[in-house]
Amino acid sequence: MKVVPGLLRVTVVLLRYRLDELVEATHLFRPLRFVRPLLGRPATDVRWLSRGARLRLALNELGPIFVKAGQVLSTRRDLVPGDIADELALLQDQVPPFPGEQARAIIERELKLPIDQLYASFDPVPLASASIAQVHGATLRDGRAVVVKVLRPRIDERIARDVSLLHSLGELAQRWHPNADKIRPLDVVGEVEKMLENELDLQREGANASLLRRNFISGTDMYVPEVHWELTGASVLTLERVSGVSCDDVAAIDAAGIDRKQLAAKGVRLFYEQVFRDNFFHADAHPGNIWVDPTRVEEPRFIALDFGIMGSLPEADQYWLAQNFIALFERDYARIAKLHVDAGWMPNNVRLDELEAAVRTVCEPYFTRPLSQISLAELVVKLFQTARKFELTLQPQLILLQKTLLNIEGVGRLLDPDIDIWAVAHPVLKRILRERYSPMRTVREIRKRIPEWFHNAPQLPELVRDALRQVSAGEQRLLADADELSHQRHLVRRLMQMMGSGLLGATLILCATVLWTFGPQHGPWLPLGVGLCGLLSFASGWMRR
Repeated sequence: MKVVPGLLRVTVVLLRYRLDELVEATHLFRPLRFVRPLLGRPATDVRWLSRGARLRLALNELGPIFVKAGQVLSTRRDLVPGDIADELALLQDQVPPFPGEQARAIIERELKLPIDQLYASFDPVPLASASIAQVHGATLRDGRAVVVKVLRPRIDERIARDVSLLHSLGELAQRWHPNADKIRPLDVVGEVEKMLENELDLQREGANASLLRRNFISGTDMYVPEVHWELTGASVLTLERVSGVSCDDVAAIDAAGIDRKQLAAKGVRLFYEQVFRDNFFHADAHPGNIWVDPTRVEEPRFIALDFGIMGSLPEADQYWLAQNFIALFERDYARIAKLHVDAGWMPNNVRLDELEAAVRTVCEPYFTRPLSQISLAELVVKLFQTARKFELTLQPQLILLQKTLLNIEGVGRLLDPDIDIWAVAHPVLKRILRERYSPMRTVREIRKRIPEWFHNAPQLPELVRDALRQVSAGEQRLLADADELSHQRHLVRRLMQMMGSGLLGATLILCATVLWTFGPQHGPWLPLGVGLCGLLSFASGWMRR
C-alpha cells in the first residue's frame, strides 16, 4: 500500500501527456481516464507530438529515476519500437545541484579529513549535476587540477523508494499489458536497478577507469583520466581534470583542424579493440561521455569520461560473437545460423535451414546498398528481433554491447557520413582474432594452466567414477528417453576422451621436463619432441571439450 500514492502520481502524469494506452494496460487505473480534464495541462502542448516525445516529456516530469529507466529502455530496441527508442535516447540526466557545503561534508566524512587538508582549493559551485552525483572542480596540493564527483545526500534511500515503485509498475505491466511477454517489464526494471547499484559505488567507477586507462596506457588513440585513489571512496571519486570538445561538436572539431574521417575510423577501431581485445568496453559511449582532444591534430584521439557503466562478455560469448560478426561480414548465413545454436543462444531443436532463411531475409536487402550506407548497428538489432522468434536467449551483456554499437556507429556517421563501417571493422576484427587465438597465445595459456592441471590430475579417476555412478543411478529415467540416453552416453564418451588426452599430455610434458633436466646427453630434440606430443595431446582434449 505504500506505493499506491506513487502509482497514482505516475498515472496522473501519463494521462496529462495523453499516454492513455499505458494507463489502459493497468486495469486498476482505467477509471482515472474520465477525470483527465481535472488533472491540469502539461507545460507544453502535446496534442501534436509523437507518442515517443510525449513519453519522454512525461518521464522528465516524473523525475530522475524514471529518466534512468527511460534511458535503459532506449537501449532495448529489441523490445520497443524504434520511434520511441529514438525519443527516449534524448533523455538528459540533469537535475538541480545540491549545496556545495553538503558536498564538502560528504567528502570530509568519506575521506576522514578536513577538506583544506585534502585539496589546495575546492570550488563549491558544481561543474555538472545529475540524479546520482555532481562534479566539483578542485586543485591538489601539488597544483594539479582535478574533478571531484560526490554522491547526492541520502541518494540510496531515494533510489530504494523509487525502485520499489518501478517494481510495482513492472508487476502491474507484467500482469495486465497484452504484450508483456515481448516487453518483459520486470527484466527492464532489473536492468535499471543493477545499473543504479553500480553507479552508487564510486570506488567501483574508479576501478573501471583505472582498468580502461591501463588498457590504453599509451594514450595515442584514447586518453583516460588518472584516478587519485588516496582521495577516492564509495561516495567520492577524484579524477584528473581533462579538457576537450564533445565528439558531436562538428564545428569545434573542424575549427581545430582535425581530420574527421580519420577520427571516425579510429572510433570504430577502438570499439572492436575494447570488446574483442580487452573484453572491457565503455557501455555509455554517448557524446557527453566521449570527447575529442583539440590539441592533437596530426594524431587525433578521444577522451573517455564517466565510467559507471562498463561491459564485458564471458570468454565463450566473446568468441561466438566475434565469429558471428566475421560470418556477417562475409555474408555466410548458414554459418550464422549454426553459430547461434553452437553458442547455446538457441535450443538444439531449431531447424537450421529455417533460421538461415530468416537471417538471409533480414540481411539481403541491406547488401543491395553501397557498403558505406549499411548500418551495422541497425542490422544487428533486426537480427536480434528475428532471432527472438526462434527462442533466442539474449544475455544482458549482449544488450549492453548492442547499445554501445548503436552509440559508436552514431558517432562515427556524425563525424563522417560516408564512413564504411564494414571496411573499417572487418580487418580489425580479423587481426584481433588472429592474435587472440594464435598458437603462441595457446602455448602461453597452457603454460599458465599446467600447475593447475598437475594439481587436479590425482582427482580425475574419482571424477570419472562419480560421473559413471551418476549415469548408472539415473538409468531408469534415461531409458525412458532414448535421445537423452544417447546424449548422455555421448557426453560421457567425450569426457573420457578429454580426460585421457589430458592425462597423456601431462605425462608426456612431465617426461619431457625430466629428460631436459636429467638427461642432457640426449640433446634438446628428444625432450622437445616429447613435449610437443604432450601439447598436441592437450590440444586434442581441448577440441573435445
